[in-house]
Amino acid sequence: MPVTDTISDFLTRIRNAGAAKHKTVDIPHSIMKMSIGAILKDQGFISDIVKIEDSVQGTIRVSLKYYNKAHVIKKIIRVSRPGRRFYAPTDKLPRVKNSLGIAIISTSKGIMTDKDARKNNVGGEVLCTIW
Repeated sequence: MPVTDTISDFLTRIRNAGAAKHKTVDIPHSIMKMSIGAILKDQGFISDIVKIEDSVQGTIRVSLKYYNKAHVIKKIIRVSRPGRRFYAPTDKLPRVKNSLGIAIISTSKGIMTDKDARKNNVGGEVLCTIW
């Protein structure tokens, strides 16, 4: 069955794999998912993200991160959906858990965290929040 919201599918696979205590999870490749995964790796929410070439579109292998046998990601929520897009200007970007978590924003300068978007003075579509 085809997936209409690939970002939600990406986040749900990570959430479910973490709840099941898997070490890795394989996800169909896209450039946007790689960008989100790179942000998650930079912020310390996952251990590694690797693109695996295959005959079709490629696969992303995400290595999950645990601390004291508990998944590092406590909550991961998709904010903007295909049925309801959520855009925010620079001064209205969300602060997740009083800046302990991050929001991933799709801006005109690329995909970045809410802190980087504030620093670059750009707003955009709020894709998801993680803590």
